Amino acid sequence: MSYGFYIYGILTLPAPENLNLQGLDGQPIQIKILDNFAVIYSQAQQERYLASRRNLLNHEKVLEEIMQTGDGNLLPVQFGLLVANWETFSQELIRPHQEELTQLLAKLSGRREVSVKVFWDTKAEIQGLLAEHPNLKTERDKLAGQPLSMEQVIQIGQAIEQGMSDRKQGIINLFQGTLNSIAIDVVENTPQMDTMIYNAAYLIPWEAESQFSEQVEALDRQFEERLRIRYNNFTAPFNFARLRLFSIK
Repeated sequence: MSYGFYIYGILTLPAPENLNLQGLDGQPIQIKILDNFAVIYSQAQQERYLASRRNLLNHEKVLEEIMQTGDGNLLPVQFGLLVANWETFSQELIRPHQEELTQLLAKLSGRREVSVKVFWDTKAEIQGLLAEHPNLKTERDKLAGQPLSMEQVIQIGQAIEQGMSDRKQGIINLFQGTLNSIAIDVVENTPQMDTMIYNAAYLIPWEAESQFSEQVEALDRQFEERLRIRYNNFTAPFNFARLRLFSIK
């Protein structure tokens, strides 16, 4: 039974040759020339692919390996796109979006996505805040020593919350001021957990990665062990491929 084609991404021409890559279900990666684009695909072995960690990593690995071969003009497609036949794919996705695809590929040409996630220790930051503001600490300590009105409790809680917010924003401003100028574009994503205070993707020129990583390392040294910085220096530019392609049957 044929399940059609699983799509990974789209390239500008000329297409890479002699690819020796495996995609989902161990299927060989192939290239289809379609409407002046090169479509990266493999033969689908399932009607629908579960967004499991293994499948997601395999999808991303294919794109990253193609980019590492030197093809920087790559537009990644979101996970799970299956097409029954090439004519439908062309008529419903490629041709209606041809101009936008061309513009996106031009924007991504010669550029790569890197990401920075910043974590802190919330309890340690509260202690640091109180150490820097003795009056706030005194008011906070009263909570354990004597009964307070609800209004007093709310005021102290709001003061600590505002102080933490200012503390967090100061760190974010420093990261933005240091890193944003190196990037062509920046996407700030929602932090994925309470201890993550900043989560950003940067589109940078390929040759700028060493400069970018040096700045990340300098920020890491500046904050010593106060922050934990997770830096991914290479990934397919999903955050900057804003044309969303959906499954076609």
